[in-house]
Amino acid sequence: MFTTFYPPYSFGGDAIGIQRMARALVARGHDVTVVHDEDSYLILGGKPQPEGTPDGVRRIGLRSRNGVMSNLLTQQLGRPVVHAARIRELLAERKPDIIWHNNTSLIGGPGLLPMGEGLKIYEAHEHWLVCPTHVLWRHGRELCDERQCLRCVLQHKRPPQLWRYTGALDRALDHMDLIIAKSEFSRAKHRELGLRQDMQVLPYFLPDLDQSALPEPAAHDRPYFLFVGRLEKIKGLQDVFPAFDRYPDADLLILGDGDYADELKAQAAGNDRIKFLGRKTPDELNAYYRGALGLIVPSVCYETFGIILIESFRLGTPVIARRLGPFPEIVERAGGGELFETEDDLIAAMRRFQNGGAARDQMAAAARHGFETLWREDQVLGRFGAAFAQAAHRAGRADLAHALEAGAFENGAAD
Repeated sequence: MFTTFYPPYSFGGDAIGIQRMARALVARGHDVTVVHDEDSYLILGGKPQPEGTPDGVRRIGLRSRNGVMSNLLTQQLGRPVVHAARIRELLAERKPDIIWHNNTSLIGGPGLLPMGEGLKIYEAHEHWLVCPTHVLWRHGRELCDERQCLRCVLQHKRPPQLWRYTGALDRALDHMDLIIAKSEFSRAKHRELGLRQDMQVLPYFLPDLDQSALPEPAAHDRPYFLFVGRLEKIKGLQDVFPAFDRYPDADLLILGDGDYADELKAQAAGNDRIKFLGRKTPDELNAYYRGALGLIVPSVCYETFGIILIESFRLGTPVIARRLGPFPEIVERAGGGELFETEDDLIAAMRRFQNGGAARDQMAAAARHGFETLWREDQVLGRFGAAFAQAAHRAGRADLAHALEAGAFENGAAD
């Protein structure tokens, strides 16, 4: 696997999703090596983190003497200038059956994609294939529905990438045997913005939890709704505060931290029912999910999936999500919540969750059922295995296709 960010050199959910996949494959008997770029994390302000408990994944972090220059060369030239020799050495040494690209923006750009001889996969965790800023958030203030890339990257204070105008990325993607989108929405958005290659939708997943060992619901002296995530403007939390000024019957508990935290705290300073609780351990987080009337997901940008929704579904907690991006397909497919567009919509949904009784319980049960049938680890890994087997057949890799069809992703590595 190649990716720019990977724990402990990572900031958010994309890298955790990649780690979750790597660990799931190791647990099924596969030999997994993840190659990532440590410089990218450090020059963006990340602090060195301690290594976690050994998990069987071989992690190789690339670092150069001048990380800023290494990243700038990759970003500008679209190829792994500094690390190319090391990457070729690793590919020759490992001889991987599958070369799985994730967010490759700063570890190698399009120049990385043709390297190696294995079955080549690209998984689009972000919209980097069609957006230089990755997030389709134009000029730092609005949804992108029309390309204005040069002005936009300058607004984001990033150097323009001339290789994006040469067709280099398009040609590199022709080397891929399978390109994965995380939602139907993301696949459609890639197509709308000019991606020529086909994509197959394969979602994120979560391992199930031992239902007998779940923590008790978090103790709180009033009914509450929950927000979980990084505190950034694009997550839309600022739009929720006015609704709570008008809705006195429940609190809003906010779990997470981020660059926009101070601004959000200033905006919410006049409402003592909005409480910032910071980051929590997984067990604490699960307890808060279990005690919540519902999870509010108000992102104002185009996400590629929305793993926070299935995290809530796993605990049987329904969601109220903005009717935007992939959220409608997730909520409506499971029946595990409601969607909102306006402040009035949000308030009405909160009132129904709090006073709906059986209706809210039905949504909670649907949320849990949706997780079990659509987003639980074993269910999703089976779909990945089938898609990879089809790609291997198309690539003429009969032995690999046979191993995948024999259940290598579902049960364990086949001989």
